[in-house]
Amino acid sequence: MHTTSTASAHTPVAIVTGGAQGIGRAICGTLLTLGYQVMIADIDVEAGQECKNLLMDLGPILFHHTDISHEDSIAFMVDMTLERFGRLDLLVNNAGLAVPFTGPIEDLSLATWNQYLSVHLSGSFLCAKYAISALRESRGSIINIASTRALQSEPDTEAYAAAKGGVLALTHALAMSLAPEVRVNSISPGWIEVGDWQKKSVRTEPVHSERDLQQHPVGRIGRPDDVASLVAYLASDAAGFITGQNFVVDGGMTRKMIYAED
Repeated sequence: MHTTSTASAHTPVAIVTGGAQGIGRAICGTLLTLGYQVMIADIDVEAGQECKNLLMDLGPILFHHTDISHEDSIAFMVDMTLERFGRLDLLVNNAGLAVPFTGPIEDLSLATWNQYLSVHLSGSFLCAKYAISALRESRGSIINIASTRALQSEPDTEAYAAAKGGVLALTHALAMSLAPEVRVNSISPGWIEVGDWQKKSVRTEPVHSERDLQQHPVGRIGRPDDVASLVAYLASDAAGFITGQNFVVDGGMTRKMIYAED
């Protein structure tokens, strides 16, 4: 029998992997303001504890040290979430390796390639695998955080692009397998500035040139809240007719035609 938190057993519960910093931290804060109970699953203990302390006044929030490249760590984290909160309504697969550049492909090791696939793709699969029973019971949803790099590339980003492309395919495959009880969608962020959303020991103050801003059709660089707001919508009943879809949040950059100037 599960031991629930002091909140109502009907209060929705979310797991956010990679929830301690950047986009994940914004998602946790947004969900708390909407009345969710939140489990932060993150490999960075310092960041996880800091995020929990920062957001705890917004609502029930826990942190569990989780390595999503290891199946046992994921299974234990999901079990702990159910033990503490008694239910699960939303899984946000956000954790990943933040650096897309891995060097020329002739120098890319199989170990590095597998690391990117393990964290981004296998981690998302395993989190879904262990969460799905509870999500079916609550008729909940899964939101996978992919990337615009799944759709277009810079040189020397094969491992990252392939892993994120796999996340897109996993999204629509899960949407079909888990229908109609569980909806599954993905979000592909573009340039999202997270420097001032990191843990204190590595936090930076963003500095951007006018060129940085203007290369986005909306005239600015993205913020973590831009992604978090879409997570909130896709998890809500208002998005009840949406599943198997990918939503690009990039200020219009992937739609902008660019010609080299003489």
